[in-house]
Amino acid sequence: MQYGPNPNDIYPNPATKSVCFIKNTITRPHIIVGDYSYYDDVNGAEKFEEHVTHHYEVIGDQLIIGKFCAIAKGVEFVMNGANHRMSSVTTYPFNIMGNGWEKATPSLDELPYKGDTVVGNDVWIGQHVTIMPGVHIGDGAVIAANSVVAKDVPAYHIVGGNPGRVIKKRFDDDLIDHLLKIKWWDWSPEKIFSNLEILCSSDLEEIKSIN
Repeated sequence: MQYGPNPNDIYPNPATKSVCFIKNTITRPHIIVGDYSYYDDVNGAEKFEEHVTHHYEVIGDQLIIGKFCAIAKGVEFVMNGANHRMSSVTTYPFNIMGNGWEKATPSLDELPYKGDTVVGNDVWIGQHVTIMPGVHIGDGAVIAANSVVAKDVPAYHIVGGNPGRVIKKRFDDDLIDHLLKIKWWDWSPEKIFSNLEILCSSDLEEIKSIN
């Protein structure tokens, strides 16, 4: 019995290579992605890492993405290496130009550091979204296309715009609390398979019968 695609395959559906499971393409130790989260890009779905920019091991920040996330083409995760010194007269990075200017190289503690960037489970990120360093996006959130996300996003909220702002909650508080309690993304493949109709139903009351 088959209970869905193999989470360890790069391309879950052999009929198309525009969608890939991200975790199976990752080479950087500081990017961690859960099962079934995918990147959709006809120009190279397997090149997700190219969309994680300014990511340097010496800084140590991580990009952590949960399970069952849907990430559209053109996304950019801007990591902490993009930050310039803010405590001095100029923000210009003289040191990276070399030729003697490296004497002004800042120490890591002189650079703004926002921490890890964390995307929860079952998050949908529209195309050409930019996510800034240190942002935490809650489970079940939706990020509208072309948004710039510079602040944390609560679970099951929709965010859009530049800068990204909360547009509305997806569900009422009782349903949100129930979904965060049952954590369907942690179910076994067999349990997910047997409850697909409920997970995909527009009758939101059905899910409340499952614990």
